[in-house]
Amino acid sequence: MSNLFHVQRVRILYKTILRLHRGLPPEIQVLGTNYVRDEFKRHKNCNEDIAIIFMNEWTEYAIMLTKQLGLKGPHTAKPLGENLKEEDFNKFRDEQLYQLYELMIASTGKINKNTEDT
Repeated sequence: MSNLFHVQRVRILYKTILRLHRGLPPEIQVLGTNYVRDEFKRHKNCNEDIAIIFMNEWTEYAIMLTKQLGLKGPHTAKPLGENLKEEDFNKFRDEQLYQLYELMIASTGKINKNTEDT
């Protein structure tokens, strides 16, 4: 019974995020939706500890995106995106940093010259 409840929660969160992505600009919407699909597929059979972290992080993302899109009315909308703090970068594995870098290139269409020098 508990597993069925978990599956329902995952499905609701997944569909909620995809619906929220409809409010994004088209070029970001495609990128974000593909990323969400890939992440949910990759974590489909993860262990319980990782599933808890995964669900918490994606729930926070959905809440943040709801606030940024101003779903309680345009007067509540905020600029899209959020800057990462240096301590957040220190938590990433090398693979995640590379994914973040590729996401930056895909979303902006340009390479950060500061990172090329290193």
